[in-house]
Amino acid sequence: MQSTFDERNWLVWLVRVRIFILTLLLGIELAVAQFTPAPLPLRLFVSTILFWYSLSLFYVLLLSLWQEHRLQASLQLLSDLILVSLVIHETGGWDSSLNFLYPLVIIVASVLLPRVWAQLMAALAFILYGTVLELNYYGVVPSYCTTHPGLKTLQGIISVNLFAFLAVAYLAGLLTAKLRQVGVQLKNTSGALESLQALHENIIHSISSGLITTGLDGRITLVNGAAQRLLERTPAELFGAPVQPLFLDPLPTVEWQQAHGEVRFDAPTKFRKTVRVRVAALTVPERGDLGFVYVLDDLTEIRRLEREVRMQDRLAAVGRLAAAIAHEIRNPLTSIAGSVSMLSGVPEMNEDHRRLLDIVTRESQRLNSIITDFLAYSRTKQYHFDKVDLIQLVEDTLTLMDHRMTAEKTGITITRRFSAAQAWTMADGDKIKQVFWNFCENAVRAMKGSQVGGMLTVAVESHGEDWQVGFTDTGAGMSPQQIEKIFEPFQSNFEGGTGLGLALVYQIVQAHGGKVWARSKPGQGTTFVLRLHRLEVGQPVSTEVKASDQARALVAAGGGRG
Repeated sequence: MQSTFDERNWLVWLVRVRIFILTLLLGIELAVAQFTPAPLPLRLFVSTILFWYSLSLFYVLLLSLWQEHRLQASLQLLSDLILVSLVIHETGGWDSSLNFLYPLVIIVASVLLPRVWAQLMAALAFILYGTVLELNYYGVVPSYCTTHPGLKTLQGIISVNLFAFLAVAYLAGLLTAKLRQVGVQLKNTSGALESLQALHENIIHSISSGLITTGLDGRITLVNGAAQRLLERTPAELFGAPVQPLFLDPLPTVEWQQAHGEVRFDAPTKFRKTVRVRVAALTVPERGDLGFVYVLDDLTEIRRLEREVRMQDRLAAVGRLAAAIAHEIRNPLTSIAGSVSMLSGVPEMNEDHRRLLDIVTRESQRLNSIITDFLAYSRTKQYHFDKVDLIQLVEDTLTLMDHRMTAEKTGITITRRFSAAQAWTMADGDKIKQVFWNFCENAVRAMKGSQVGGMLTVAVESHGEDWQVGFTDTGAGMSPQQIEKIFEPFQSNFEGGTGLGLALVYQIVQAHGGKVWARSKPGQGTTFVLRLHRLEVGQPVSTEVKASDQARALVAAGGGRG
């Protein structure tokens, strides 16, 4: 059975076909009337056609006002049968060539209505056609026929049309039933296919690994949600684009002995990520290879944790070494410094000797300073955690740095970008100031060595459940090898530096349960980033913490500069 939507469409189609047939009939009959002496009542025929036109327009309006489409279909077909009978009478009765209109109405009835209605329409068409012929034969109504058949001939015409009408009704109903059955099966099959396609798409977009398919030309044809999030790009940016330029390293190919590898790429957020890529040929049976399938797994965090573990091992080794030898070196160093100081008072020494003694004294003091930093690095520290405002700590640090750069006439300017008026956290304010001061010191040294002047940009912004503080300079930048080792002791890139400043920064941030890393490229400056947890409601405002720097966790170091 047709749905309401299908019936409405069929009714619209019926009106259009009716208007087309009426126009065709009107044109043909007018042409015939001009060139043949047929007794066609032209005015009556034209009036009938115009009335039929008007009735069709009425049905169009009724279609939008009345939702009973089944009743509308019955009404239209009944009116069509009556008007067809009238037109056949006007065009010659048994001489009329328009009796083919009855089978058309019967076929439409089999489409719009149940099969029994098609049989009823065939019977009604037979009755109307027979009535028209009988009335013409017996002269009850004016006849426009050109011939006068006998009674048996008339009965034969009526019988043949009866058989034709019933045969058309039966065959049309049978064919329509088959078509409806095929339509239902096709609809069910299409629904199952759409469901299967939706399931496959949901599976592709639900897997945690990134999935990219390309054609043989290397241009992307499909990318799932995980790959979009990993690459941090929209589908519009990816579809149709070549896949290789997205990555810094060559992608593995199916010709490799092992069709997988690790590649890097720069995300739009300026973070460099590492992914494992597995590739396979996209093969369709009987069509061969159509492209390639790339599966992406994010290894950025794993590689960062591996670097973190290596750094922790190095820091632990350096700490043990510092604790073991610092005191052993300081004692003889003190004796050397005291002896040199006594020698400087000998009156027989000439100027060259005194200059050499001054060099020994200065180098002893420098060595003592290094050992002091070593002890500060390896010594267990006392932290006083309290509610502090990171904005205020940054401002205090930048105020001191601003005065210093003004006095030294460095030409460096400071730009502040604070997204909040206050940024509360639980921290040791003095230790965090030490972290900020180290960041500023490194930035100023980098810009002094690379150019005249420069800009230090300090940003404080919210990042999820953390506050993020960034110090960005316009210095010479660093290589990836320098970034990887920047928080390790004795990795200073500056002349005269001990390389312990950022190692102490790392310890302080580690003790606060925060994260610290650096981003840099040669010639593009460096950004140090610090993240600390927001202060939550109900969290203790003050507490004393005493812990070894190597015993605290929850810190991320992605690289930096010392």
